[in-house]
Amino acid sequence: MDPNAFFRQGTLRICGNLEIEEALQDLLFLMRGVMPVTRLYLQYYDTDYAAMRTIAYADDTECRKLDLLTPLSDAAKARAGNPPAEQDAFLIDDPKAFPVSREMAKFHSLESTSVIVLILRLRGRTLGYLVLITEAAHKFNEAHLELALLLKEPLVIATSNALKHREVLKLNELLADDNQYLHGELRRLSGEEIVGANYGLRDVMQKVRQVASLDSPVLLMGETGTGKDVIANAIHYSSTRSGGPFVSVNCGAIPDTLIDSELFGHEKGAFTGALSQKRGRFERAHQGTIFLDEIGELPPPAQVRLLRVLQSREIERVGGVKTIPLDIRILAATNRDLEKMVGEDKFREDLWFRLNVFPIRVPPLRERIEDLPTLVQHFVTLKSRELKLTSVPTLSPGALDAMMAYHWPGNVRELQNVIERALILNPKGPLTREHFTIVPATDVLVAPRPAGSSDNLDAVITRHIQQVLAAAGGKINGADGAAGRLGVNPSTLRNKMKKLGIAYGRKAGR
Repeated sequence: MDPNAFFRQGTLRICGNLEIEEALQDLLFLMRGVMPVTRLYLQYYDTDYAAMRTIAYADDTECRKLDLLTPLSDAAKARAGNPPAEQDAFLIDDPKAFPVSREMAKFHSLESTSVIVLILRLRGRTLGYLVLITEAAHKFNEAHLELALLLKEPLVIATSNALKHREVLKLNELLADDNQYLHGELRRLSGEEIVGANYGLRDVMQKVRQVASLDSPVLLMGETGTGKDVIANAIHYSSTRSGGPFVSVNCGAIPDTLIDSELFGHEKGAFTGALSQKRGRFERAHQGTIFLDEIGELPPPAQVRLLRVLQSREIERVGGVKTIPLDIRILAATNRDLEKMVGEDKFREDLWFRLNVFPIRVPPLRERIEDLPTLVQHFVTLKSRELKLTSVPTLSPGALDAMMAYHWPGNVRELQNVIERALILNPKGPLTREHFTIVPATDVLVAPRPAGSSDNLDAVITRHIQQVLAAAGGKINGADGAAGRLGVNPSTLRNKMKKLGIAYGRKAGR
């Protein structure tokens, strides 16, 4: 066959198939007319496994995608991992005389008489190898090698695309697995596993059931750590949008300069560093739910744009002119008094009215203290599993009484941390009052606040440490000392007291 005609037909067959194994079989049929080839293998040296990975195969009767790893000897690894830079192909008349061809032939149960190997390189990097096998009595010759070399460039392109496609498929599989796991975790954290749904959160869950099937905005209000995000999950997974995405955004965690890009996306070149188009959180939540946590932290310009989304259900990416319609449900949460912020001109009144369609107040833990025994049991079991403990420790008598007396300023989040700390301190149990490093409310937190006291953070910390120190009789060390009650190292507490000017020891008596 004329070399030019062979190149044209070979290129058409290689590039005329989306699947690399089908391209190999079409190429095999063409090659059969000019050389005694019986099989084609596409493979590459996998450095992670130090083995040859075969990804496609073709013969007269079938073609297949493969994912076969062939273990190699040290001699074969050295050759496969570092092919000679000056060669693009080589002819092997006796496959048993060379480590790689001998071990590959044995692995694939081949009785080959000769082999042609094309080294497929792209910009100096070896992508892989196309291996031509003959099992006929006739061997390959130099003319066959020259013909095979004509197809090196289209084979490099096809191999590069095939490897990239495999990588995308693997990433999709990983994302699908992650998505399935996260959906399971969210269902576990919401829905039926909301502790207190029939007791302290009974009224909240009643409201969730009333509003879940609708698309009305919901505003979740409550202190930090009460579980507003869990209630948002429950609303989403109880709704008709449960099969769609649930996108959570912490408005207080995004810098003002990036808020528009994060929420609404941007076009390529919209600003310095915008190297490609990006979908924002609203666009990712299409046909699902977006949860705007800490909505009170949203800067005024972003409040204006959020109002437009609520009114028209459409956005424009930063730097774009195209209007993108959205089918989303908006849930918001805050630990701040938005109505007061409206009066102080810190939050838009029209946005407040739009969000406050169906408010749900999530009570703090101190108002649902009847749930605490169940919550403790739930978190001890959960954290034991996370910490990979061999058994779930029990609680000693009196430990729960101390927890019931505590004020829980950090709410459920603080409870989780206290339990995890106790399990780290005593993983085998039983968990005693000393392991739960908290300050009983009867000792400190019910103490009246001094008249005219400051809300300054250092002043609040100073007052709290002084109260705990007084309850501990001025003692810092030990389980009953102030450090133990506060859950900090004694030296850390002393340094903090020194910084705040709190007298202790002999200085306290002066």
